[in-house]
Amino acid sequence: MSESGVRQYDRSAEDLGNIVALEHVNLGISDQGLATVFYVSGLGLTRDPYMMTSIDNMWVNVGRSQFHLPTTARAQRLRGRIGLVIPDREALLQRLDRVKGLLGDTRFAFVERDGLVETTCPWGNRIFCHDPSARFDGMGLGMAYVEFDVPRGSAAGIAGFYREVFSTGARVETAGDAPAAHVSVGIGQELVFRESDAAPEPYDGHHIQVYVANFSGPHRGLVERGLVTEESNRHQYRFQHIADPATGKALFEIEHEVRSLRHPLHARPLVNRNPRQTNRAYVPGRDGWVPEPAVPKPGLPEIDDPRVEMRRQRFEDATRRAAG
Repeated sequence: MSESGVRQYDRSAEDLGNIVALEHVNLGISDQGLATVFYVSGLGLTRDPYMMTSIDNMWVNVGRSQFHLPTTARAQRLRGRIGLVIPDREALLQRLDRVKGLLGDTRFAFVERDGLVETTCPWGNRIFCHDPSARFDGMGLGMAYVEFDVPRGSAAGIAGFYREVFSTGARVETAGDAPAAHVSVGIGQELVFRESDAAPEPYDGHHIQVYVANFSGPHRGLVERGLVTEESNRHQYRFQHIADPATGKALFEIEHEVRSLRHPLHARPLVNRNPRQTNRAYVPGRDGWVPEPAVPKPGLPEIDDPRVEMRRQRFEDATRRAAG
């Protein structure tokens, strides 16, 4: 409270950077059937019913984000891990257990550890499934982070790149023996670049897609550094290398598909099903996923309502007039 009795707030806690959403991760797969068993039957996600419905590509919805899974001769593997928020861990474990026989000749695996379920897709991509919590800023189902393994000494330069070129929040956390750059890419969403001593795997062309509010500013910064790889259309461009803003040295390779908020697909409503529905235990009206109440952040009160007294007085005045 201030001296005048007016409650004060940390307004910076509500800030977002210029990158406002991590919309999809694109990974080539070699078999749609195996992908369906893992992503839909196992994880409990939802194949988009409207877009990419043939056999050459499939989009899989997870909250407000997606996996884009084009069919390719050779499956792609992300050099790190993807973090999802999926409710009802016990039901998730049961689904994964049911599909393990169908995925027995693949790299599929899952294990519960450290408060999450670590899964491996049929082609070796590691997907960590977390319970909804205050850590993910109210997300009940979604793509919370994509974490990459990057060379030693690169985290600070990567954070600087996103701050300078994209005007988005980025910091370096040094706890433990693996410093990591954390880049804000939406509400409850981050890109994480964690330093590692392991030799990096060759980049195979997978990509991520983000939406930005200021579209021209990052484009100008990328052009100045010679980093734009595709001028896709009026709503989109791409780049592939993250470069140190001070030296220009390439630090990491991952294609970014950058879209403006005027892109026709921005904020497109995504269908998310309730994976607990079955024909033998069907509940009418519960086909769609329904979010549970958000987990509040520790120490934060419920949203204040400074107009309670005003509404009470207005109601009393209206009641008095009606009775008179």
